[in-house]
Amino acid sequence: MTTLLYHTDAYQRTCTATVTGHSSEGNGIILDQTIAYCTSGGQPHDTGTIAAAGQEYTLVEVKKTPDGVVHILAGESRPALGSSVIVTIDWERRYRLMRTHTAMHLLCGVVFRDYGALVTGGNMDIDEGRLDFEISDFTPELAQRIVDAVNVEVAANRPLAVKILPRAEAFAIPDLIRTKINLLPDGIAEIRTVNIVGLDLQADGGTHVAATGEVGTVTLLKTRSKGATNKRIIVGLA
Repeated sequence: MTTLLYHTDAYQRTCTATVTGHSSEGNGIILDQTIAYCTSGGQPHDTGTIAAAGQEYTLVEVKKTPDGVVHILAGESRPALGSSVIVTIDWERRYRLMRTHTAMHLLCGVVFRDYGALVTGGNMDIDEGRLDFEISDFTPELAQRIVDAVNVEVAANRPLAVKILPRAEAFAIPDLIRTKINLLPDGIAEIRTVNIVGLDLQADGGTHVAATGEVGTVTLLKTRSKGATNKRIIVGLA
């Protein structure tokens, strides 16, 4: 198992690690710990560099495979098993993704608070993201009011608190799952929660900023109807 350091400190930009395995898929390595985010939950992976024995490798992808959490490197060479390496992430990319992910939680929190709607789908990239909700009587004007309410929560500069809880304790929290379908596998013993204090508390494995004021201005880019009540809101960050 790879220890995911970003679960407890999203602002850590570099770490040392040991190569514990070589992936059978691509030119990848498995580490005992990492700060590089692994694609999941709609959040894209980190990129950066991995240095070992005086050589620097370009980190192009981090993903989950049957082998475990794999760091895919450019080229054909990779550090040897047992090597000590230094992982450094592209901080500008990470921070922009952190801001975007927190914006998605703000959007989710406002819609759940004001309309009681659960998320039916979503995705995000640098400075842009979308969420789908089951909302009746949906109009572009309503979407703009929702985004205006999101920016009120940005301006409130609400702190974010991350906790890792035993499964039973986590699921005792009302409305912890904000998606229509519970995507958490039964075998997970501990649940990581992200709390935008006073607005939104949900299970989540992604990286976030420390307070909502870091998100910046959220803008409505477009809306889309995905069915009679399933509506999409696409937002961007200034």
